[in-house]
Amino acid sequence: MSNIYESAANSLGLFSSPCLTKVELRVMCKGISDRDALSKPDPCVILKMQSHGEWLEVDRTEVIRSCIIPTFSKVFTVDFYFEEVQRLRYELYDISSNHNGLKDADFLGAMECTLGQIVSQRKLSKCLLKQGNAVGKAAIMVTAEELSGNDDYVELSFSARKLDDKDFFSKSDPFLEIFRTNDDTTQQLVHRTETVMNNLNPVWKTFKVSLNSLCSGDHDRKLKCTVWDWDSNGKHDFIGEYQATFKEMRGAMDGRQVQWECINPKYKIKKKNYKNSGIVILNQCKIIKMHSFLDYIMGGCQIQFTVAIDFTASNGDPRNSCSLHYIHPFQPNEYLKALVAVGEICQDYDSDKMFPAFGFGARIPPDFKVSHDFAVNFNEDNPECAGIQGVVEAYQNCLPKIQLYGPTNIAPIIQKVASSASEEMHTKEAMQYFILLILTDGVITDMADTREAIVHASHLPMSVIIVGVGNADFSDMQMLDGDDGILRSPKGEPVLRDIVQFVPFRNFKHASPAALAKSVLAEVPNQVVDYYNSKGIKPKDLSDYESSRTFGP
Repeated sequence: MSNIYESAANSLGLFSSPCLTKVELRVMCKGISDRDALSKPDPCVILKMQSHGEWLEVDRTEVIRSCIIPTFSKVFTVDFYFEEVQRLRYELYDISSNHNGLKDADFLGAMECTLGQIVSQRKLSKCLLKQGNAVGKAAIMVTAEELSGNDDYVELSFSARKLDDKDFFSKSDPFLEIFRTNDDTTQQLVHRTETVMNNLNPVWKTFKVSLNSLCSGDHDRKLKCTVWDWDSNGKHDFIGEYQATFKEMRGAMDGRQVQWECINPKYKIKKKNYKNSGIVILNQCKIIKMHSFLDYIMGGCQIQFTVAIDFTASNGDPRNSCSLHYIHPFQPNEYLKALVAVGEICQDYDSDKMFPAFGFGARIPPDFKVSHDFAVNFNEDNPECAGIQGVVEAYQNCLPKIQLYGPTNIAPIIQKVASSASEEMHTKEAMQYFILLILTDGVITDMADTREAIVHASHLPMSVIIVGVGNADFSDMQMLDGDDGILRSPKGEPVLRDIVQFVPFRNFKHASPAALAKSVLAEVPNQVVDYYNSKGIKPKDLSDYESSRTFGP
């Protein structure tokens, strides 16, 4: 058992570079100038971390409409390594478009620092810079907090009834904010709900927050909860507030409701018969035990790794040395480099080391019809290859036998892997998680079908990694990576979770294979954990697993 743990841990860099702790970072801004005389900015902050000279996005906050002093409820969670200089960059954007993407956003400025600076100072405030110059009095403040040993999350469902009406021509548009009272009596925003429009009896969406964020593990810590009436100009009207503790909230764990009177202190003093400004109800409180990636791996979860290779004509004739598929006797092409870099890490998590490999966009023997999901070894009944070396050999043997053609359709291969993942989902056990690596040289031509396939796959134990090979314009591919707004199907259905990671190979042309692998696989452990935790599926008991299974070489 120690072998699989060591290979898993080494692949994740757990031994060579031990993570001391996880740190939660919270962000607020001040002094942002108005977009113009008629409107305020809609700010959003993107956190990036430097890796091998590249700024890679870690995560982003929500967008707050019409606000020049935003306090974001999004919490960034990052690993802190004492022995590394971890450079961070906070970029502030004014998101003016409806889809929350960056295409039409205005860049307002950035702040750079190291994680060590934030951790050592606990609170760091720096001016925003744009092209090296300060942006007025605009500044970003970051607060750091170490995650305690308790990684449990709590799921809360709030509603309210009979809230005060603050609008003349319609009903209030309420949202709820929860603040934690810190040891120094300061208030820390924990969560802000969405706004429910025109409704005095709102039901807010269920949300999840770490127990550490909510109350620092102290169940008696005071929580201040405030209800506001949202206004488009950012000047929200105060409805009322109440105090609570997590100990009180736990009363909603057994199906009962917990209620608080929402009080406006001014009304309480001024109005003789004032009772309250409404009732806030906690309908559900559920503690979710969070398991780690290694818990699932050590409990027997196998990573089922599948490769899909682009054999469209835009790659160039494989016999020509300019072709992306050219087999050089001494120098592997970009397809092989990407395949080996990612595959060699994934194979550590698969006991039988047998990997299905498919091709798309080629005419294949014997009738030379175009196929978008053919087995690279031409054995449709068993497309598996023995180890990454077997995939490499099947790829090299297949090239002279096929005719590169088109178009670049990847939905069929996503659907093929999704059908296997769907079967696994019905077992309700954490035994197989599927990773599909797609290597392609160009923009896909079945974007609508691909978006539909990804939205469907986001409900399954599955992740998709796309590596762009060559020098094509991959800007359209970024929309498949949920980092840039929310990916939706053509019918408007959003992805349940972000399962796609897109990386252009050219960004890593001169870096080590490990750098590419680290970049494309960085999100996979969290995707595995998020999937199983969201389904309430626990890792299999380690002793059960050891007695039922043997390992391949």
